[in-house]
Amino acid sequence: MKIVVAPDSFKGSVSALGVAEAIERGIRNVFAEAEVQLLPIADGGEGTIEALVTATGGQVLYEEVVGPLGTTLEAQWGILGDAETAIIEMAAASGLPLVPADKRDPRITTTFGTGQLIKAVLDKGLRKIIIGIGGSATNDGGVGMAEALGARFLDSDGKTLPPGGKALADLAVIDLTGLDERLQETTIMVACDVDNPLCGERGASAVYGPQKGATPAMVAELDAALNNYARIAEQATGKAMASCSGAGAAGGLGAGLLFFTNAQLRPGVEIVLEAAGFASMVQDADLVITGEGRTDFQTAYGKAPVGVAKVAKQFDVPVVCVSGGLGQGAEDVLKQGIDGLTSVTPGPMTLEQCMENGAQLIEAATVRLCRLLNVGKSMNVK
Repeated sequence: MKIVVAPDSFKGSVSALGVAEAIERGIRNVFAEAEVQLLPIADGGEGTIEALVTATGGQVLYEEVVGPLGTTLEAQWGILGDAETAIIEMAAASGLPLVPADKRDPRITTTFGTGQLIKAVLDKGLRKIIIGIGGSATNDGGVGMAEALGARFLDSDGKTLPPGGKALADLAVIDLTGLDERLQETTIMVACDVDNPLCGERGASAVYGPQKGATPAMVAELDAALNNYARIAEQATGKAMASCSGAGAAGGLGAGLLFFTNAQLRPGVEIVLEAAGFASMVQDADLVITGEGRTDFQTAYGKAPVGVAKVAKQFDVPVVCVSGGLGQGAEDVLKQGIDGLTSVTPGPMTLEQCMENGAQLIEAATVRLCRLLNVGKSMNVK
């Protein structure tokens, strides 16, 4: 029996690799002779570097960059095992956790550090980049990113704008003469799981600004600034990208990548599974076990377990999901290729208890699951 184990992390409790290893221990408890292959995954957000570097036998590197508030920090990025593809998480350089709660202000935060990571990749001679853009602290439309790569953003007096989304209200000219020419020969795949446009009531500022510290007044100010930016960026690049699906992702970084690079936005889990070679791994499998910290109605909209199931179903391989908890609408995933669901909680317990004992609970739940599977194997249907 061949079982492929492809879980996401249980965020705040167990990494994707830790989840996979716990599931393997549970499998071995019941099916000691099974062939078990581990593929810890991610959906393009936190943990994507670790998942892809681990899956492909790549390496993690570190780069000193400018953080969202302008201070320097060390951000990680990775090179996959093919030695040709880089993986970047924008949150490593420009993420919300890098900003203390009392200093969160999306009017002034910048994606400059994300651009520095892209430049570091180019300097290594790599021309294929995967960028995960979840978890941003920013609302600058990707302007900081583009500045780090040589673009200039000027006001009506020809002065360089200060960092942050607020300053885009004064944007008058975008000078792309210094934009890094290597971008034209670089394939950039952006792991993006939202469809928000850049501006408006579903735009970057209105939907995601409040969680980054924006008040209602700031949201209106930032949205107007991004509208001005979009108009001038479309003139400078000849690209009408502001209304594109995903342009509003990561405070408009989606739009910035579309404007100033050859980027393509795709669902994160699709990119990750493709880069990790999941299809070739699963094609002769007997079972796939996936998992995530919480399964609910949102899982059906492209989260990691459903992405895993879609690929597995191409080869008629059954898929079960081990979840930290089952929320409202969890059963929706049963219409998306997942054949069975189980929760790791054996009885009433607090969230803190679940998170503290995550690995043990995952292992025990897998043992229970595999014993049920063993019953199914031994049944004599009359």
